[in-house]
Amino acid sequence: MVVKLYRGDLPADFEAGNAIAIDTETLGLKPGRDKLCLVQISTGDGNAHLVQVDRDTYDAPHLKALMTNPKVLKIFHFARFDVAVMKHYLGIDTSPLYCTKIASKLVRTYTDRHGLKDLIKELLGIELNKQQQSSDWGAHVLSEAQKQYAALDVVYLHEVKARLDQMLEREGRAALAKSCFEFIPTRANLDLLGWAEDDVFAH
Repeated sequence: MVVKLYRGDLPADFEAGNAIAIDTETLGLKPGRDKLCLVQISTGDGNAHLVQVDRDTYDAPHLKALMTNPKVLKIFHFARFDVAVMKHYLGIDTSPLYCTKIASKLVRTYTDRHGLKDLIKELLGIELNKQQQSSDWGAHVLSEAQKQYAALDVVYLHEVKARLDQMLEREGRAALAKSCFEFIPTRANLDLLGWAEDDVFAH
């Protein structure tokens, strides 16, 4: 696995292909309080590209253009959070989307374990090390352990998606999943506007 780190933005000649895996690292789990620090990308070739964003300006035109490119599918795990964070700090509406956590909940109804580590272990037989999950992503210089951790959150997502797609088709829930994915930007907006803890569909 090759891990490339960019400061501020992706290079202008970055080749994304038609589907990329995406994850973000922040200073916490509250988008309005905890700043976006890092955006991880994989094109599905087993390598990772890390963008250490400028937290003073968030001026990243190439990254923003990729996130909003309608011809490139963005594969996330728990897209709701990442989409909200990128909307808050980058000012963009990310689309089109695929969320492996939602897909997992729709087809892996035999378990309540839908974390990325659980998915990768069951579907791919690979054990992830999540030791760097709670580390300082705002540090000016990221450690090699942080970079490896960040990369591993995206390099397997294409394979996980492929396995989940097979299960969605088998169970006749592919169309339902697509509808859920299309709702994610609205769910993210609700989170940002103060409805994070409220189910607006409840009685």
